[in-house]
Amino acid sequence: MKSACRRALFLTLFISVQLATAVQAYGPLGHEIVGGIADERLANTPTAMKIRTLLDGLTLEKAAVIADEIKGWDKKGVDDPKAFHYSAHQKIDKQLRDFWRANQPTHDLNPAAPSHHWFHYTDIVHMIPYCVDVLRGRVPEQNERKITKPVALILLAHYVADIHQPLHVGAEYFDAQGRPADPDKETSALGDEGGNTFTLELSDEPPRRRGIRKKNFHAFWDYDAVNALFPEVPSTLRKSELQAQIEPFKKELVHEMAMQEPKNWRMPSNIDIHNYAELWADEILPVAHEAHERLQFINVRPEQEEGRVVAAGEADEKLQPDQISYRTWAANIVREELHKAGWRLADLLKNIL
Repeated sequence: MKSACRRALFLTLFISVQLATAVQAYGPLGHEIVGGIADERLANTPTAMKIRTLLDGLTLEKAAVIADEIKGWDKKGVDDPKAFHYSAHQKIDKQLRDFWRANQPTHDLNPAAPSHHWFHYTDIVHMIPYCVDVLRGRVPEQNERKITKPVALILLAHYVADIHQPLHVGAEYFDAQGRPADPDKETSALGDEGGNTFTLELSDEPPRRRGIRKKNFHAFWDYDAVNALFPEVPSTLRKSELQAQIEPFKKELVHEMAMQEPKNWRMPSNIDIHNYAELWADEILPVAHEAHERLQFINVRPEQEEGRVVAAGEADEKLQPDQISYRTWAANIVREELHKAGWRLADLLKNIL
């Protein structure tokens, strides 16, 4: 682990199962951007033809959000009569249902089988190479996780974006006095669940009115930091109207990112694809460190959540010497990470398909 990040951050590869949550990394818009970039990068190539066949005509842009969409089955189960399904792609729908059944959500910290939620957080460094091996044929499609080649491709389209979201890799730990602590040295230190248990107060926000809740720290990175890349739209719009207004701006951004090569996106030539995920996680750790370092944590307290104790409290923006607001800094980071993730997804699929 990088010494600069050791104080309060940890790599997903080493986390226990306690980080499982339902928050969607980068939200649908961020995942669509990553998948859309990869679609453009691979257009009119043999790889694109193989992807189209595996996904039954679905684009990577669409496939990239499916791993979050199937969380909609969690509450009442995949067999509920009112559950949504991918009816236009029945073969893929069946495989996704089998995957969900084999990895059902659980609050048990020592279950017989993992929850598919964990794969976005605690096990993502393992799951990316696992999906790569399924697509390469090194892991049979009849595996215990029920990850077929189409499902592996769907998951990769999602996980490559997840691992480029700082708070899916780094978290802060606190001691009994609410001070940042190194969990390797203080085993009783409590984590912030990747920011999920803290509210966020930013300096550029207007005073909150009655009934307006504080933002969630993790959700800010999933949604607000991505939305900051686009022109502001009225908050009163319905979801369909909002999507219609954002769509042309998203297409423009995706095309721009697909045409312009991002900095430092390539992995060293001597590194096996199997190790890419670990390197990507290592790379984002310093960003996760700064995402916490730019904030002041107050009213930190232990809190019971789903059978375990976590650290909860408030995160307030600190004035920075660079005079850059937290929102502006985060939006710049998100733009860079989405850009790299799109190119890396395309490159990964080109190499394994």
